Amino acid sequence: MPDAALDSFFTDCKRRVEAALERWLPPAHIQPTALHEAMRYSALGGGKRIRPTLVYAVAQAIGMEPQRLNGAACAVELIHAYSLVHDDLPAMDDDDLRRGRATCHKAFGEARAILAGDALQTLAFQVLAKDDRLPGGPQARLAMIDTLALAGGSRGMAGGQALDLDAEGTDIDLAVLENIHIHKTGALIRAGVRM
Repeated sequence: MPDAALDSFFTDCKRRVEAALERWLPPAHIQPTALHEAMRYSALGGGKRIRPTLVYAVAQAIGMEPQRLNGAACAVELIHAYSLVHDDLPAMDDDDLRRGRATCHKAFGEARAILAGDALQTLAFQVLAKDDRLPGGPQARLAMIDTLALAGGSRGMAGGQALDLDAEGTDIDLAVLENIHIHKTGALIRAGVRM
């Protein structure tokens, strides 16, 4: 794919998933408003949208209309957003900035950031359970839920976070570092391709 076509594809995927996120995220004016504001702040706060782009790339590769996978792309990005909210917390990486702006816990407080991350995670599974435009019917949606749960759980992203915490303050070799990143980042990327 030429550079211009690739740039156009990335731009289209980013626009598509952000529109899907806007539709699925609760409006900020609905109670509990502060929680919904924190969720929207975290999920709509920019980013490259690599994981949902992989979902759309698979759709394109198999000749499927990309809008049929909006829910799957949205679910993967919601899990990613939740992971960033929790990763930035003082008990984890203790970051003050993400993408040049205050992290969720700095903007909304630690307790609300934890709740926002939790709510983003559960919303991802709700999207997969409810989006009847996803191909393959209920059985395929169950398989997507299973794939995303595995990628985000103890044998995936959360496990990678735990390995990262265990390695803090120690000298680790390249194999350990690769294992951490395979779980933290690679699990969601693999899920995006399998959705």
